[in-house]
Amino acid sequence: MTEDTREARTEAVRALEAEFGELVNRFRRIITENAHRVSPGLLPGAYKVFTTIVRREPVTTSALAEILTADKGQISRTVRELEELGLVRRTPDPADGRSSLLSPTALGLERLAAARAPQEGVLVDALQEWPIEDIGNLTRLLHALTSGERPGL
Repeated sequence: MTEDTREARTEAVRALEAEFGELVNRFRRIITENAHRVSPGLLPGAYKVFTTIVRREPVTTSALAEILTADKGQISRTVRELEELGLVRRTPDPADGRSSLLSPTALGLERLAAARAPQEGVLVDALQEWPIEDIGNLTRLLHALTSGERPGL
């Protein structure tokens, strides 16, 4: 790789990093707002635990800690908080009597839908003028980046 190519690649990666920074900041604001709409005072971390339970249900506390790469004790405390708020429930794990399965409650799903409603369609609207092929390419490239794979061309 020539020095000019290396510099151009470095600049391109720096520009990408800056755009990701803006995107992360925007999503943090959305997650914080959604967390407060689900339950006033709910922290973004607890919202992340809750939405992961919704996506992965039923899930054990251990699996949840692994998925979120978090301390099992912290996850347990957060799950208790979500239970007290009536957002999640535990049921016995038929495969392991020492473990419980976590699932969202009807109230939890209702509150999550209401919390997400103000942002529903924002991404669809933002991409309204994009060709579907470009959306597919962006998705493919982001998957390659997050999985550490080389994108197929």
